Amino acid sequence: MSNIPKEIADRIDQLEEKYRNSGQDLGSYLDGLLHQRFLTYWDYIHLDTLLSLQIPRTHFPDEEVFIMYHQITELYFKLIIHEQKQLIDDKLQTARFFTDRLTRINSYFKALISSFEIMIKGMDRSQFLQFRMSLLPASGFQSAQFRMIELYATPLKNLVHYSERDLISGSEGMEDLYEKIYWKKGAVDSNTGEKTLTLKQFEYRYTPRFMRIAQEVKNNTIYQKFLDLPVIERADVLLLDAMKTFDVNANVLWPLMHMGSAYRYLRKDNKDIDATGGTNWKDYLPPSFQKIIFFPDIWSAEEKDDWGKQWVDHVFNPEKA
Repeated sequence: MSNIPKEIADRIDQLEEKYRNSGQDLGSYLDGLLHQRFLTYWDYIHLDTLLSLQIPRTHFPDEEVFIMYHQITELYFKLIIHEQKQLIDDKLQTARFFTDRLTRINSYFKALISSFEIMIKGMDRSQFLQFRMSLLPASGFQSAQFRMIELYATPLKNLVHYSERDLISGSEGMEDLYEKIYWKKGAVDSNTGEKTLTLKQFEYRYTPRFMRIAQEVKNNTIYQKFLDLPVIERADVLLLDAMKTFDVNANVLWPLMHMGSAYRYLRKDNKDIDATGGTNWKDYLPPSFQKIIFFPDIWSAEEKDDWGKQWVDHVFNPEKA
């Protein structure tokens, strides 16, 4: 050991203590280190696997764009959920930590919202209208991770469809509230009023998980964690701005980008084309119709009444904006 530099010897001593405290033998781990391959970038991120996950169902080149865009979107959703879980698990209850994590979430949403140009302008419309018929009854409606983002953000009562929200008595169980959740009304057959296959598949696959999450975060969603902060922390200007930005990103700008894409691809000769899952996209997507607000107490009554309207007018009716 005399020829070993002191800083290396110190680290070896620290490692010996670490493994001794864990009941492990440092020598065995050093043997493993001798035989271990050097880590490469492509192995670390599983690049070959990642690049093999794009499997088109048709011969249209732009279907690959469509697949990759949605896969990237789901990875961003996973990042958002990662930050939400940290907020929910936080025990320190400080505005600083809250703001830092919400700022990350808003950065992810900013990337998602700006990237929607790929969907709006980055595909050939004629190709999309043909390859989409091979995707039935799959639909972006079936993004379970976005529903998880909603469940982690706010209590179920705030996700009840706008038409039924005022009828909530407060005695409903989570199952009752879940049955009235707003997005279910967006996946009923426009002619019969029956649930579409898209919705039936989605419910069968994910309802148990959604209910488990709702139970896990009961009285502990991000909104409720915010309300539990000390009064002086809740009044932090940066925190309130981050909260409002998250609300607008998730419940106004994100669905609005979907509206732009739907109008680009699902309007023909001033007539609507059905979405692949049979969703009522013109009624389901407009934020001013749904009025989903994660954090209602931080908005004024006027802001809630006009929720989403100014952004919709700006994009689709610029003469009214």
